[in-house]
Amino acid sequence: MLTVLNFVQQVLSTPAIFVGLIALLGLLLQKKDAQTCFKGTIKTILGFIVLNAGASVVQDAIIPFGELFQSAFGVEGVVPNNEAITSLGLTDYAVQTASIFALGMCFNLILARFSKLKFIFLTGHHALYMSCLVAILMSIAGLEGAKLILTGALLMGFVMSVFPALMQPTIRKVIGDDSLALGHFGSGCYWLSAQIGKLFGRKEDTTTTEDIHFPQGLSFLRENTISIALAMFLCYIVVSGVAVFTSPEAAAEIFAGENWVLYSIIKSITFSAGIYIVLSGVRMLINEVVPAFKGISEKLVPNAKPALDCPTVFPFAPNAVLIGFLCSFVGGIVALAVLALMGQAGMAVAIILPGAVLHFFCGATAGVCGNATGGLKGCVAGAFVHGIVATFLAAGLYPILGSMGFANTTFSDTDFTLVGIVFGNLVKFVSSNTLMVIVMILFLLPILYNYTLGREK
Repeated sequence: MLTVLNFVQQVLSTPAIFVGLIALLGLLLQKKDAQTCFKGTIKTILGFIVLNAGASVVQDAIIPFGELFQSAFGVEGVVPNNEAITSLGLTDYAVQTASIFALGMCFNLILARFSKLKFIFLTGHHALYMSCLVAILMSIAGLEGAKLILTGALLMGFVMSVFPALMQPTIRKVIGDDSLALGHFGSGCYWLSAQIGKLFGRKEDTTTTEDIHFPQGLSFLRENTISIALAMFLCYIVVSGVAVFTSPEAAAEIFAGENWVLYSIIKSITFSAGIYIVLSGVRMLINEVVPAFKGISEKLVPNAKPALDCPTVFPFAPNAVLIGFLCSFVGGIVALAVLALMGQAGMAVAIILPGAVLHFFCGATAGVCGNATGGLKGCVAGAFVHGIVATFLAAGLYPILGSMGFANTTFSDTDFTLVGIVFGNLVKFVSSNTLMVIVMILFLLPILYNYTLGREK
């Protein structure tokens, strides 16, 4: 049984395979011929692999930037990282996580079929991370065995449906139609960024990030790959230069024998190359998933929408991706300074360092959402606030996980921290059985609404 669960977990948590199977199911439901099914499935898997490859290139280029920043300015603290905390959690909660993960997918489909939350969450690795967090939270509540798995899976099905629904009005503005949804657990701050963008208005004459015009002599900067590489080089060269003079030994270890100027150039261009690969993978994925998903929408879950990973929105506002990252990172630095001051004032707070991966993927997405509702100003303000809020939420979750023995790391994206803070504190005031009832009510509410009040509209 454990072997089967492990295999299912590996299949479902491998985004390329999982989404490829979803595409295959959609094509089969449309009764497409074998050649079309084979081609559509392979191209869907290929699109996800290209996307993941680009994301890996971006991470390889951006992680040293965060390390150099810490060395340059001598800051120490906790870097939020979903992968790190999940790997620790799986040591003690592997079976619970796998069971919640698989059953949670089923409950997500049930909600999509019988409620107005018509979103099927397809970002497998994020669902796995959330399943691990939920398993930890249910354990803190005192649940065990089947009760832990059932309650956790119901909560998983709920959050996998609610967060895409929260984001759908914004995603509709980003992509221009209702064909896709966002399946990424940073939705709380993406939504907040969009609301902040609305404060600046989104009129016809509002300047967006994609309306930025360069002088004739700088027309080469209209190429996104060039402008991204140049902007990242300016960031890298400043941080690298400071690190060389303030912490030469640590910097030399990061540079691994390379000249710091050359290192900055290569990492900056590599970062831009990674963005280019990500965008190529996203375009390929969308071209295959959306038509294939028609079969599922028509046969199994009427009007269902595929909820995909956050880079899905990057092609719709490439300039906002870079601006969002930089503004979110600045917000993270500001929040770090506030946390440090709170610590000096005697308040027991975790010092959360700006994680480059968090601020790139989530900050960029927040920037795209802020741009959709408020143009360039909305992008800047929304992403900046994202950096601040994400940092403080990670600090708020840290003590809860620390009580379970997870030290020096925490979850990063805001939906993880929101769920963790809410339910991590809720279990202090309610019994395990009461928690089960609360989660069941949360899960059933959308279905009951659909068959009562929802039918009147």
